[in-house]
Amino acid sequence: MPIRPLLQEGSFSPEDITLLVTAFEDALTALGLVDRNDPAALLVAKRIIQVAQQRERNPTRLRDIILQSFRSGTL
Repeated sequence: MPIRPLLQEGSFSPEDITLLVTAFEDALTALGLVDRNDPAALLVAKRIIQVAQQRERNPTRLRDIILQSFRSGTL
């Protein structure tokens, strides 16, 4: 599932959405997730949104937080 439909429910600016989509795509690439219908892709999208709601907007930091979550099993 692409992240964009999930972002429509939040209060993100168009610029924020661009940054979050970048973080999402970068995280999926780093994790080797190609299938957007993979349940793990949905988990990545939801976690990125959760972290962004705490005011993190840097796509590199968002990606790194997601990767760390996956590695530690806390995603």
